[in-house]
Amino acid sequence: MALPVAFFALFFAWPVVSIVERGLRVDGLWRFGRFGETLSRPEILDVLWFTLWQALASTGLTLLIALPGAYVFARFEFRGKVLLRAVVTVPFVMPTVMVGTAFLALVGRGGLLDELWGVRLDTTVWAILIAHVFFNYAVVVRTVGGLWAQLDPRQEEAARVLGASRWRAWRTVTLPALAPSVAAAALMVFLFTASSFAVVEILGGSTYSTLETEIYRQTVVRFDLTTAAVLTMLQFAAVGAVLAVHARAVRRRETALRMVAPEQTSRRPRGVGQWALFAGVLLSIVLLVVLPLGVLVERSFATSHGYGLDYYRALQTPDPSGTFLVPLLDTIGNSLRYAVVATLIALVVGGLAAAALTRRAGRLVRGFDALLMLPLGVSAVTVGFGFLITLDEPPLDLRASWILVPLAQALVGVPFVVRIMLPVLRAVDERLREAAAVLGASPWRAWREVDLPLVRRALLIAAGFAFAVSLGEFGATVFIARPDSPTLPVAVARLLGRPGELNYGQAMALSTILMVVCAVSLLLLERLRTERTSGEF
Repeated sequence: MALPVAFFALFFAWPVVSIVERGLRVDGLWRFGRFGETLSRPEILDVLWFTLWQALASTGLTLLIALPGAYVFARFEFRGKVLLRAVVTVPFVMPTVMVGTAFLALVGRGGLLDELWGVRLDTTVWAILIAHVFFNYAVVVRTVGGLWAQLDPRQEEAARVLGASRWRAWRTVTLPALAPSVAAAALMVFLFTASSFAVVEILGGSTYSTLETEIYRQTVVRFDLTTAAVLTMLQFAAVGAVLAVHARAVRRRETALRMVAPEQTSRRPRGVGQWALFAGVLLSIVLLVVLPLGVLVERSFATSHGYGLDYYRALQTPDPSGTFLVPLLDTIGNSLRYAVVATLIALVVGGLAAAALTRRAGRLVRGFDALLMLPLGVSAVTVGFGFLITLDEPPLDLRASWILVPLAQALVGVPFVVRIMLPVLRAVDERLREAAAVLGASPWRAWREVDLPLVRRALLIAAGFAFAVSLGEFGATVFIARPDSPTLPVAVARLLGRPGELNYGQAMALSTILMVVCAVSLLLLERLRTERTSGEF
């Protein structure tokens, strides 16, 4: 517990508390009356209501569409499976700025749907909901599918032999085993959509606003730190309540699971029903994932005089405006270096936290389980500003250090590591550890010989998610990235904020490069995971 607690205390709690203190403490006195003043404003109440219901709708829609995909990836074996799994993960690592921009090019004015059928969905809530499904599809597929692929199907088959229908066997045997994983995925989706910023800002325009966009406007546009602090505290309390309910529900459903190698559970689809399900999942992936990505790639080649590589060539030249101190192509190397370091930090901190939480040592540890998820639900704007305010004096004067960016990115990666590893760690039968101890194994050797082989697959999945999240993190990085070493998402956002066809085209080109880099990285991870997990169980 020591390292995870210290990490979150220094790099999360301290920056957030500092921002809140600046907003609510005036002349040495706390002004708690500002809560009532702020929350009584009608426009703030509208923001809070929209934030809640759109997050619930987005989470429900994502689960409805993505759970069949999780089943297909877990139980079916088909050609191109590794490539397709990488494709559905790509949207999750894209900067949220580019998610909004890709859907604007698809459903907005002059977009693909507008050109073909005269249909526009921008400035509607449907564009926001669909974009959230696009962004979070991989969360459900990989989090739920990772555990589903390791569940022994013979338990469900035994229920069928005893007379249960296929639906009843799945509902009474498989679903309870998957419940913690489904709850973890739903929680992450809810937190991401509740704190959605760029997607709502681009697709919702001035019509819709979430708590996150309102905190940004109050902080950056109006510099009203009081209102921003009140909204941050409200966001903090709401996320804490959701996490507490989640932790209580999951604890009631924990059970030791019988797990096998994924290779023993997957096979080719059989029968009309399974082939229809497989086709339906492929169609949903094409429409929700491949089509927006395809539009993004097409815009990166479309110039005023036809298709070409003009925007990609422009990335190699120095920026004439002086906004970027290095060629834009260098942002790729910066992003990769930051993401690797952030992933290592997230694996160490998250792995230790998950191991500690597995022991169930009292209420303090269980409460820390909920606290680990707070970075996903608390405004990245608040964290970014907090870094600038708190980490600028000895002994933690890090404002001029490159490590500041990986630290901020790891804050978002740690919850994914914990949520992916925890269900698998808790599913390991305690009797296996006890048997190893009886045979003379030390705690370290028992973990190495018993736990590690079972959780190695989850560990690699967690590493992939942490790397992907770090690669595309934007909210906090935009405030702390140095001018001479910007990340790729920061460069994309700044290009989109500048007028002109060249800037827009370069943003599309950089986003396409980010998409390709992410896809290649995920493919390498999939290959590594497949090689290391074959024959382990």
